[in-house]
Order: sequence, then C-alpha cells, then structure tokens
Amino acid sequence: MCYSAQIQADYRKFVRTFGALMDIDEFARLFFERAEGVSKAKIPKAMEDAFAAPETDAERKIKAFIDQFNRDQTSKLEQDLFKQRKRLADAERTLLTKVTKAAAESQRIATDKIASTRGKLDDIQRNEPKPRDSRIFPGHYAPVMVMENGRLVVKPMRYQCRIAGKPSAYDVKYPGTYNARRDNLEGFWKPCFGYTHGVLLVDVFYENVSKAKFEGTLSETHEKDENIVLEFRPSNGELMHVACLWSRWSAPGEPDLLSFAAITDEPPPEVAAAGHDRCIIPIKPENIDAWLSPNASDLEAMYAILDDGDRPYYEHRLAA
Repeated sequence: MCYSAQIQADYRKFVRTFGALMDIDEFARLFFERAEGVSKAKIPKAMEDAFAAPETDAERKIKAFIDQFNRDQTSKLEQDLFKQRKRLADAERTLLTKVTKAAAESQRIATDKIASTRGKLDDIQRNEPKPRDSRIFPGHYAPVMVMENGRLVVKPMRYQCRIAGKPSAYDVKYPGTYNARRDNLEGFWKPCFGYTHGVLLVDVFYENVSKAKFEGTLSETHEKDENIVLEFRPSNGELMHVACLWSRWSAPGEPDLLSFAAITDEPPPEVAAAGHDRCIIPIKPENIDAWLSPNASDLEAMYAILDDGDRPYYEHRLAA
C-alpha cells in the first residue's frame, strides 16, 4: 500500500504539462470550507503556496481564504504556546523544591508541545519551500487530473476514497481505502472502475515495512516486529503518472467530498526484496487520455493500460 507520497502539489504542473484546466470552483470550495470551519481538510503547504502570487480574482479569493485560515491557526497556536510555557514554568518551579513523577512528566510533555507548536508556527510563516511541503498521507488533499467533457481537468481530492452512496462511517470501517487493490477493482471498487479514473503525479513514495523483512531476519529475533519507513524513488528520476480511482460523495446537509485512491498491484522484485508486498501503478504518458476516458463495457482495455504501465527501477533507502 502507498503509505505516503511526495507529489506534485502545484496544480500548475498539470496545466503546463498536459494543458489541463483547473477546477477553480472546487479549489475555492475546499479552501473556503476549511477557513470557515466547515471541514478539517488537511492540505499540503505546497498546494497553498501555488496561490501565493494570485493573478486572477478567483485566485485572489482563494488566497484570502488561505490567509484567513492561517491567521486563525496562528492565533490558536500562540494561545497553545502560552499555555504550555506556563505549564513548563509551573513544573520547573515544582521540581526546584521536590522531584515528583507528575512534575517531571508535565515538564517533558510541555517541552515537546512547545517545540511542536513552534514548528507549526514557523511553517505558517515560512516562504522557502521544503520537500515535505508536498508530501501527502491518507486523509490529505492532492490535485488529481480527470477527464471532464472531453477536457483534462485538475480537481482537489482527499487521499482516501469514499465511494458515492456509501455511508461516511466507511472512512473508519475501511481505513485502507486510500489504495485500491487491482484484484478487487471489480469487487469493492466496481462503482468507480471503468467510470471515474484519475491520475496523480508522484515523485517519491514511502512504505511501512517490517524491519525483520527488510533485514532478512526472522521476526523472532526482534523483541517485537518493528516497522520502518522506506523511501522508493525511480532510478530514472522521472515523474510517475499514478493510476487512480475517484468519486464524488454527496449527502443531505453535508458538503460534497471529492476523494481518490491509488491503484496498487503486486510489487516488482526490488520492492518485494525490500520487504513490501504492494506497489502503485504508474501508467505511460501516452495512455493517460485513454485511462481517463474509460468504457465500463471494455474493462480489458483498462487492464491492458495497467499491464503496459511504466516500469522504472525503484531505488530505496530509509526515509529521513
């Protein structure tokens, strides 16, 4: 499963590379609902930074929503910082006169929370991009390219697919729905496969693997079967056009949800040797239009595109 990925979070990459259009209304809705507290959407900083220098009225409106959210977040974080500083000072005063387990634990927690809060504040104020700004995890949003009325369109979607018509409780009942197994495309994913296909642009992907498998040792040699995170990067340095399924979920009294899942298959040998049993499927650029224009009565053509996918060699290393 694709536990995490470093993506092309700037919608302009799709526009420049494919001539795609941006669904400005969906981007505006996403940032508006987050700013107003209607949703708790997790949006990568790189997606926000794409609107740092707006050129149109619509982009300026989005920038205003982003600024509103960041102001509110800054205020909350500064309040949290004040609260934790007071907690730390109280704990340190106690420890000067008597060392207690409660005071020591309070000191540790406050110190950790102060560092975390300062980091979040620094990120809000930071203008210099960092690779982690474009990294997504399940539940995060990303720009996904789809076909709409014969045109390539980029829409913001959540990386965990909630299929239309399913209850919202499926997010908890099926937490792994950020990936769609190829061997279940005509099962659980039948409402999407052959109907709503997307493409995500990925630079690097990350996987949780068993430390025992990675080291080639028996799990019994470890006190517990620890997990480590590996970074997988195509050795050719090229961008991966990852095959996805997506859905628009609607319900009375609820905001619409656009969400997607990356399709996964059996891993290539080098990924399997590193200890992981699934892998995303990058498709060839020349097959993108056909993938995004599926025919539910000809699923074999869709399988053929997946079979004919790009096959880079994945170099791996321990994630930083």
